[in-house]
Amino acid sequence: MDSSSGQQEFDYSFKLLMIGDSGVGKSCLLLRFTSDDFQDLSPTIGVDFKVKYLTMDGKILKLAVWDTVYDVTRRETFTNLSEIWAKEIDLYSTNQDCMKMLVGNKVDKEGDRAVTKKEGIDFAREYGCLFIECSAKTRVNVQQCFEELVLKVDI
Repeated sequence: MDSSSGQQEFDYSFKLLMIGDSGVGKSCLLLRFTSDDFQDLSPTIGVDFKVKYLTMDGKILKLAVWDTVYDVTRRETFTNLSEIWAKEIDLYSTNQDCMKMLVGNKVDKEGDRAVTKKEGIDFAREYGCLFIECSAKTRVNVQQCFEELVLKVDI
């Protein structure tokens, strides 16, 4: 799967929404994916938005990515997934074809982990989501996160 960010024409366009508590690394993950850059960023005020183009099976895909991510080192960000964010998704994503992926970020801080990988897998299974853990800081699974999501979409 080739990727670039300077193209204008595309065969398919997808909107990807990234939701989760403040400070979990949504903007850092987005910056790493779209620009292969990492910066410790201040929490985003409002909404962050970036575009990335991928070539898959000869088709150019435009991904409009909007800042479900939690911080594996902060349990409350995981708890809020079911208490706040899952309800928001159900309320606003009425399309039955909507693909959902649960992303556990900051796996580079393994010694500070407060949420196990098994808990993430179990949550994703319960809510019908794909699941991946990644690190925006070290690049671990960042590209795979978005590619796996796109591969599950029927085009």
